[in-house]
Amino acid sequence: MNPISFSFEKETLFPILAAMQPLCTRRTTVEATTNILLQISNRELIVKGTDLEISLQSSCQLIDSNAMEPQSILIPGRRFYEVVKELDGTITCAFENNQLAITTPSVELRLNVRDSDEFPPFPERIENLISFDTTDTIELLNSVSFLIPQNNSNPALNGLLIEVDSQSVSFTSTDGHRLAQAKNTKYQLEERQTWLIPRRAAYEIKKIIESVSDQTLFFGTCNGHLVISGTQFNFFTRLIAQPFPEYRPILSTEGFFCGTVQRTSFIKALRHTMPLLSGQFIATNFTFRPETLELIFSNKGVGTLQEEVPLIKGPKEPISIRFYAPYLVDGLQACTKEHVNFFIKSSQKPLIIEESTEHFTILYLVMPVSSNNQ
Repeated sequence: MNPISFSFEKETLFPILAAMQPLCTRRTTVEATTNILLQISNRELIVKGTDLEISLQSSCQLIDSNAMEPQSILIPGRRFYEVVKELDGTITCAFENNQLAITTPSVELRLNVRDSDEFPPFPERIENLISFDTTDTIELLNSVSFLIPQNNSNPALNGLLIEVDSQSVSFTSTDGHRLAQAKNTKYQLEERQTWLIPRRAAYEIKKIIESVSDQTLFFGTCNGHLVISGTQFNFFTRLIAQPFPEYRPILSTEGFFCGTVQRTSFIKALRHTMPLLSGQFIATNFTFRPETLELIFSNKGVGTLQEEVPLIKGPKEPISIRFYAPYLVDGLQACTKEHVNFFIKSSQKPLIIEESTEHFTILYLVMPVSSNNQ
């Protein structure tokens, strides 16, 4: 019996192998996850990888294949990636006697492979629920993913909350001191859906969809996973079981004053405090007046700062609040317009930054620092 053989162009498979590396190089309780599963048919090659938290399935067209029926093999993910990386052009693979021969006109390499039965069960039977424009998905992710903590003691805070209801889709993240939310009203579902996905999943899917040409993405579910799919990939992520904090009450701006400031000048003033922080968590005092915002900062032994920023619209009566300046910089950088609206009420209430277009809204909330907390 002739060995199973197939050929492909490096440029079609290499990006897939590169996307698999964060999965197959992560330590898990199952040794086989360092491998990727190759499923060979007479027309396409399906590649699967998992680290038990997130999983990825991608496919590429084959130039040639003698597989009359689908065949599966398990191959070391990192080694296969490094081999393909160093080759060029058309690559031919032949599977026989528990080895995969990888050849070009001038090179032949062999890798030991394993039985595909060792690979962990892979999610199947995806139920697509809603589709999004890829550009809108990237905008939602870019607006909030920077705020997802990595090692918070509350597991729910180490995730990105995705909510879809009859009015909009929203992406929300918080570290307990700040909250970022991006909302798009172009997308709705009659039956409300919520998914809390790990930080890693948010960053990995962002990298994938920024590298593909798909204009549309599908969001769905499968065996308790959220699935994001394009034309040639399915990305699966487990969901965080702990409930996300109830954030809606603190986003209410009822009774707040709505002001406007020039974003560039505000960021510039905030950055002037950075050299004086000296790695310490020290708050800046902000006093909002009808026409100006006054910043006063002091770090004993390092220096002081006093600066005024013009306000396009300020409160009739002065309002003083203490904030950690770098937190405000992060939120302002997530905005794109030169004039941004802010909501303030008192020294005990948060500052909320808002930026809106026809369908898209960004909210960024920063909690105040108490006068007893440096």
